[in-house]
Amino acid sequence: MRRTDREINEQEAFAILEKGEYGILSGITEEGEPYGIPLSYCVVGRKVYIHSALKGKKVDMMVVHPRVSFCVVINTELLPDEFASKYESCIVQGHVSEVSGEEKQSALEGLLLKYSRNFFTEGKRYIEKLRDETRVSAISIDTISGKARR
Repeated sequence: MRRTDREINEQEAFAILEKGEYGILSGITEEGEPYGIPLSYCVVGRKVYIHSALKGKKVDMMVVHPRVSFCVVINTELLPDEFASKYESCIVQGHVSEVSGEEKQSALEGLLLKYSRNFFTEGKRYIEKLRDETRVSAISIDTISGKARR
């Protein structure tokens, strides 16, 4: 990291990961092209969980090249007079794989708690209805780093 004065410790980076609303999943497609996609997610333990349709470009990318990066940025503020901005960010590197059974259910409920906490009961019915049409993947965190200008 070039700006070591902005480097934050792993604990702070993990807090940013947990607090973020959305993240960018980046990987390499089947054709060898870079691909990044914004996603909703949740964190349970030391894994980042995402959901998707059963098929598509994102799924193909994760199956062919399971090593991925996941980036989250929070608390941004433009500082036009300083030609800069305030921010807090983290980058996760890890391996992504599909999950099933209780882990899949736990991840889907984690997404409900994060994004629809006040509609949890209705959300569980929604999960039940669409569980078989939904793929859930976990990014096992190999490394996490963070940077901030506060």
